[in-house]
Amino acid sequence: MEYKHNQFTISNDPSRLDMDAICDFLSRAYWADKRLRSDIERSVENSINFGIYEGDRQIGFARVLSDKAVFAYIMDVFIHEDYRGKGLGKWLMECIMAHPELQRIRRWMLATNDAHELYRQFGFTEIDNPGLWMHKFDPSIG
Repeated sequence: MEYKHNQFTISNDPSRLDMDAICDFLSRAYWADKRLRSDIERSVENSINFGIYEGDRQIGFARVLSDKAVFAYIMDVFIHEDYRGKGLGKWLMECIMAHPELQRIRRWMLATNDAHELYRQFGFTEIDNPGLWMHKFDPSIG
């Protein structure tokens, strides 16, 4: 899939992904700053990826982990600092939510410290009953 808006393109083509740009940004992101490059590469290989480009330069990214039927988890969303405030995050979310392989998903999940208002525009809310949810988290893994 490819989407165009002005001089920007969102693409699912894995050959366009700039792993150096993705790893550089994630090394500065509060949620992924300790991840190993090999783990980032493996996570990208096993996800539906959305790269945002200005020409050939990758300026944003998001990935979705999904069974493409029931559950989808949006992860590692970023827009390069030089391109924020241009509506690219909202456009990225529009493209993710419209992706043909992600229709009929019953439960979408994500985690954020600071982008609640962006995700609310797409129907995301805080979990109603967090006591139902469990997780296993190992902080020693980046």
